[in-house]
Amino acid sequence: MRVLTDPVLRRRVAHLLREAPLAGEEALGALDAVVVSHMHHDHFDPPSLRRIGRGTQLIVPRGAGKACEKLGFGQVTELGVGESARVGTTTITGTYAAHREGRLLARGSEAIGFLISRTERVYFAGDTDIFPEMRNLCGELDLALLPVGGWGPKLGPGHLDAHRAAEALTLLEPRVAVPIHWGTLYRMGMARSRRALLGDPPHEFAREAARVAPAVDVRIVQPGETTIVEPAGA
Repeated sequence: MRVLTDPVLRRRVAHLLREAPLAGEEALGALDAVVVSHMHHDHFDPPSLRRIGRGTQLIVPRGAGKACEKLGFGQVTELGVGESARVGTTTITGTYAAHREGRLLARGSEAIGFLISRTERVYFAGDTDIFPEMRNLCGELDLALLPVGGWGPKLGPGHLDAHRAAEALTLLEPRVAVPIHWGTLYRMGMARSRRALLGDPPHEFAREAARVAPAVDVRIVQPGETTIVEPAGA
């Protein structure tokens, strides 16, 4: 089962430049589903989606379906919070996300996260701030993919930074956590400071997680690297 999340596969998106290597074509083959958490331009990128086979199932927030159908995708499923879709034997459920709407391309759609469940359970947060209902997602959660940074020097409301993401671990209680949303994009004009901006957040997250949630296995996966999450008890 291969699920791709919020693909941005270009060297530049508007005023954002790419630092990490581009994904090769082998990363885009034989996809079972693509999930899009919200319609902000650094998560919903039409040119990137056009690189993906049109027969791939897209799972998107309520209000985002028409924009994806215009790209030529025949299988587009809209989800609201608490709603689920089946992809083979896997269930993908929309989860609440504390992330503001109203930017360009939002098109009145929601912002959500995803719980991907089969024999293992994976939580992909999308863009969100910490919220109390995260506690409802805990319980045999094998992997949490949590944003810890961004593409600019500040993260406003509606985002997890490294410290709030570590706090979220105390609510989610996953076996494994992988920090995401770092190391890839930076804003034009920030070339001199981009190294710290892009590279520091996952390490700050790991240090804070070791303090507040020491039972969680935190893995920093560099762009292009792979990690294997073994089944519970293995």
